[in-house]
Amino acid sequence: MENLKYPIGSFNWDQDFSLEELLGAVVRIQDMPNKLAKLLNTEKRDEMLKAQYREGSWTAQEVIHHLADSHMQAFIRCKHILAKTADTVQTYDENAWSQTGDYDFSYESSYLMLMGLHQRWSLLLLNALKGDPSVLAASLYHPERGSSISLAQFIALYAWHGDHHLAHIQLCLNSANNLN
Repeated sequence: MENLKYPIGSFNWDQDFSLEELLGAVVRIQDMPNKLAKLLNTEKRDEMLKAQYREGSWTAQEVIHHLADSHMQAFIRCKHILAKTADTVQTYDENAWSQTGDYDFSYESSYLMLMGLHQRWSLLLLNALKGDPSVLAASLYHPERGSSISLAQFIALYAWHGDHHLAHIQLCLNSANNLN
């Protein structure tokens, strides 16, 4: 069950990240919508979008909407760090957000959001990585974690988060293929 919940493993909060690793993470953030497009380019797309990656999980379509919600939050959090306009993360309940009705909408609007968001976000992060290295240690306090999260951690976390949910969508695709 844990392999289905965390198909690429869980995020390592204790890791220190080199500039090279962070550049790689930004590239993964930038490329995530392209990887999603490749997964969605399948004859089984309609079946896949309704499939779950494990019992009780979100469907592939719901995962795509979650990615748009979550990565929009992450972009804003990174902007707060860089603009020094907040010191605490504004949390949100991802499960409550999934119940607002828009997760029943077609995935296309969230996919388009991800395309534009990830382009802008990755450029913002690349620009930040070119500047003063101390910005990577700048952080926001996360009340749910009970600790601060640095910009470096946000970059690595959301590269992981995209890969994590792409793996879930791949599992949905595999599940839809196994039903036929």
